[in-house]
Amino acid sequence: MDWWVTLLLIVGSLISLMMLRVPVAFAFMAINIVAAIFLWGGVKGLNLLVKSIEDSLTTFALAPIPLFILMGEIMFHTGIAPRMIDTIDKWFGRVPGRLSLLAVGGGSLLSTLTGSTMASTAMLGSTLVPEMEKRGYKRPMSLGPILGAGGLAVMIPPSALGVLLASMGQISIGAFMMAIILPGLVMAGLFCVYIIVRAKLQPELAPSYELQPVPLVEKIKATVIYIFPLSLIVFLVIGLMFLGVATPTEAAAMGAVGSLILALGYGKLNLPNLMKALIGTMKISTMMLIIVAGSSAFSQILSFSGATRHLVKTVGELPISPMMILLVMLGLVILLGTFMESLSILMIVLPIFIPIAQLLDFNLLWFATLLLITIELGTISPPFGTGLFVMKSVAPADTKMKEVYAASLPFIALDIALIAIVIFFPALVTWLPGLMSQ
Repeated sequence: MDWWVTLLLIVGSLISLMMLRVPVAFAFMAINIVAAIFLWGGVKGLNLLVKSIEDSLTTFALAPIPLFILMGEIMFHTGIAPRMIDTIDKWFGRVPGRLSLLAVGGGSLLSTLTGSTMASTAMLGSTLVPEMEKRGYKRPMSLGPILGAGGLAVMIPPSALGVLLASMGQISIGAFMMAIILPGLVMAGLFCVYIIVRAKLQPELAPSYELQPVPLVEKIKATVIYIFPLSLIVFLVIGLMFLGVATPTEAAAMGAVGSLILALGYGKLNLPNLMKALIGTMKISTMMLIIVAGSSAFSQILSFSGATRHLVKTVGELPISPMMILLVMLGLVILLGTFMESLSILMIVLPIFIPIAQLLDFNLLWFATLLLITIELGTISPPFGTGLFVMKSVAPADTKMKEVYAASLPFIALDIALIAIVIFFPALVTWLPGLMSQ
């Protein structure tokens, strides 16, 4: 059987199972079992599959994933995030699009707590949309900024999807966490500029309103109580990795312990909240680790069948520039994002794209950052981006799906602009990891 037929059968069957709503982990496992039987020789193939799964999971590189998730779950279930958003709100004056900017500012800080786009979108939506509606904000300036800000959870460390991408792509997790910081901040900056400019040009979308003056002493007190401790946790996670004092696993453990201490200090760490956090961590971690196991075996099967080798050779012989190949790969990810969720896309494209990136001599930190941005863009891409449906679930009852779609379009354009910036200015990605290695 020709290699391209094998590739189409394997990938096509996988996508078909996902479109039939088969869970991602089970879809991978089903394809792996069938392929192992036919390509690796029956029972012997199944034994090899089990060994492959064991090898993929018994690696120290995956340890940060459950620890980062635990950190976010503790913060989420103990209710620290709403107080943090209230504190940020105290510092915003009479700026155009004030509540929309608050969504971006809150999303930037929430990203250091949750690491989850859906959790961040749900939290911001349930907290800010009612107030935006009350103040007369129109849907493009209430739903859109929250959809965009939710994506910051993946672009600002700690990012569970980023850790997974780095682990599966055999990229240094610590270096990758550093690499995505500046693109994440640029993303937040682009959102802020867009909101201010549009609110200036169309003030009816985000009407100004009278504010109760907040004394400076109260602002400082709230910042010391609710923001400063968070900055210490960020330092435990990111600062220790940057300084080379801790490995990603050690930094994640420090972050989880710091979150427990912070919740305890606020008097929110009780047994029910702790149980919710632990159960949530186990559910999410189990799902992600099963997917890792399935994807690792999937990658080996593609390699064994010769599909990966021949595909890379074919791409290398194409009479087009490496930049065009990059754009085609990113375009394919955007297309997949319109009907698939982030993990599914990552698991399908990574085993195929990483060898191509290595052949084309791309910097893997740079390439993986572009992939992460593009995958995240898919969560707010119509018609089936997962972020769109999370937003619809927390939006006012009379919100139509077409309004959610329309609100997402400017932020899709801004994400594409960020991709262009990262392509033309790779130092935005490589500068911090370079400092880290010195």
